[in-house]
Amino acid sequence: MSVSSIPGRRRRLNKTQKLSVAGISAIAVASLSFSLVPANAEGKPEAQTPASAAPVVLASVAGSPQVKAVQASIIEQHSTAEQLVKAADLARAKEAAAVKAKAEAAAKAKAAAAAEAKARAEAAARAKAKAAAERAGTQAASRSEARTPVYSNNLDGWISQALAIMRAHGIPGSYDGLHRNIMRESTGNPNAVNGWDINAQNGTPSCGLLQVIQPTFNAYHVPGTSTNIYDPVANITAAANYAADRYGSIDNVNSAY
Repeated sequence: MSVSSIPGRRRRLNKTQKLSVAGISAIAVASLSFSLVPANAEGKPEAQTPASAAPVVLASVAGSPQVKAVQASIIEQHSTAEQLVKAADLARAKEAAAVKAKAEAAAKAKAAAAAEAKARAEAAARAKAKAAAERAGTQAASRSEARTPVYSNNLDGWISQALAIMRAHGIPGSYDGLHRNIMRESTGNPNAVNGWDINAQNGTPSCGLLQVIQPTFNAYHVPGTSTNIYDPVANITAAANYAADRYGSIDNVNSAY
């Protein structure tokens, strides 16, 4: 038993089938009308065909070329409509993809621009910091040079400069202690030489402001000063360094040492 023969159930028709049935019905009605009107309708009316013959006429119309043409046209129109809908959906999808791609490209360009700007800012900051450090170093060097004292080339200047070097190297001693011993040993003459004491007899005469022999000068020479034993500052600092090692400080020396 087919589904259409079950009481209470009706087969559902799709859109194409509904349109086809409608077209067939219309053509059938038109054909029936022509078939019911005789060719000599303008004369005497003839006896009419009974209504029971209509199903035969409808069956004939349903299989006619006209009906088939209508069916084909309806199916073609339906197929064209579906293709148009699909084409419209595809166009919308492509447009949405293009919009998305454009937005992503804009976001990437924006991020790249931001990264480049950040890099430029960081480079500028580093350059600024470097320039500031260089300026600070130059200024510090200038201040240091400005603070560097200028010592006079005399006994007072030699003692003052020697004291500054001694403080830097942790060598004890005072101005009075240095001055007192210098005046006793050489009377302030940086080129004084003792040619008669035991050191001179041994071939190592005492030289300079504090009468230091060469071996002692070499052993207690203070870095940064001259290596010339007759240099006033070098002679004072080496002698003070020796006195600090031997007596605790040049201030403790009150005679030949």
